[in-house]
Amino acid sequence: MLGQTAVGSAATTQSGARMFRYEVVGLRQNDQTDRNNYQIRNSGSVFITVPYNRMNEEMQRIARLGGRIVNIEPLTAE
Repeated sequence: MLGQTAVGSAATTQSGARMFRYEVVGLRQNDQTDRNNYQIRNSGSVFITVPYNRMNEEMQRIARLGGRIVNIEPLTAE
């Protein structure tokens, strides 16, 4: 999910075109992240870009991974 952008029909809708960046701290390795091909860093911030229509799902996923969202900012086309 890191660095992904909206693709397909979600990108053509107004809500799918609005992107937000989450700054997340405290992600930890657990059963769910063990399926990834990479380790989760315990320190530092991770930035996750999500479309507006997936914000709630991503917040729930971050909570399951033990992370804490410290900042949410809209991304503009400027």
